[in-house]
Amino acid sequence: MRYPVPDIAPGQWLEHELIVERSRFIAWVCHAPDVANFNVLLTEARRTHPNASHHCSAFIAGAPGEQSAIGFSDDGEPGGTAGRPMFQVLEGAGLGQVGCVVTRYFGGTKLGTGGLARAYTQAVSQALAMIPQRLVTERTPLRLMVDFAGEAEARHWLAEREIPVKAADYHASGVTLQVGWPTGEDSAHLNELASRLKGRLNVTA
Repeated sequence: MRYPVPDIAPGQWLEHELIVERSRFIAWVCHAPDVANFNVLLTEARRTHPNASHHCSAFIAGAPGEQSAIGFSDDGEPGGTAGRPMFQVLEGAGLGQVGCVVTRYFGGTKLGTGGLARAYTQAVSQALAMIPQRLVTERTPLRLMVDFAGEAEARHWLAEREIPVKAADYHASGVTLQVGWPTGEDSAHLNELASRLKGRLNVTA
């Protein structure tokens, strides 16, 4: 599976500020390949703005459509007015591995539930429109066992398809290449490599 993620280095983030009825909404966006990376962003937002009214958040720490490593929080705002709308923006953008926090300073004017949801949605949407993106390929470990004579051919075939070799284990009968196979791609495509190697190929997960 191939999908876009924020092209932001670990430990860094993009910030964007929106003013609505004198309330400040500061959106922070980071690359979140896992929940720990998102938590770094949330901790930094709270540390930088300890007197803010709220630090609402949402994240997808995986591929678009991820069901487990996701989350959102209203952080004291009325239920459903911040975290969920922010999460829906992330979902709608089709991004994976993305986290955001919106820090709010109350400006003295109540926005109502609809106004809050619109403000948080707008803050995240504007921030996402500014971030650079790159494509990543989700990968599954696969082990290819070839004889010594077939190693170079196997490595060349894999390199042509941008399939990384993570490790090589040499043993008496040949070599086992541990590769990052594109998740969702049928391993039957390896039949082409098997033909090149005249059948001298064994595949295990």
